[in-house]
Amino acid sequence: MKSHTVYRTFNTERRREFVRITEDVQAAVDDAGVSEGMALVSAMHITAGVWVNDDEPGIQADALEWLDKLAPASWQPPPNDVASQLLSEGGDYRHHRGGEDNGDAHLKNLLVHHQV
Repeated sequence: MKSHTVYRTFNTERRREFVRITEDVQAAVDDAGVSEGMALVSAMHITAGVWVNDDEPGIQADALEWLDKLAPASWQPPPNDVASQLLSEGGDYRHHRGGEDNGDAHLKNLLVHHQV
């Protein structure tokens, strides 16, 4: 079985940003010189995600809004009884007790996933 590995690094300017990688993935497949097989694309940071969807501003805005409602960047009191049972009390994400401030990003990653 033939394998081919390519590492790409992307630097972003904002806390959250969409980076189109379609052409990068296609170039890696082309460079591998295979006509059949499988490509695995994996984000190598725990709070980064990879998804397959339309590259359309509306879906991107909708996805960000949906994720923010589920895990707001700044902890907010749960909006309903169901959320109250799921979210921590005390005014902050438990993850922040360790000194980091990206608890929301870890929760959002559970929904977006890190590889396709």
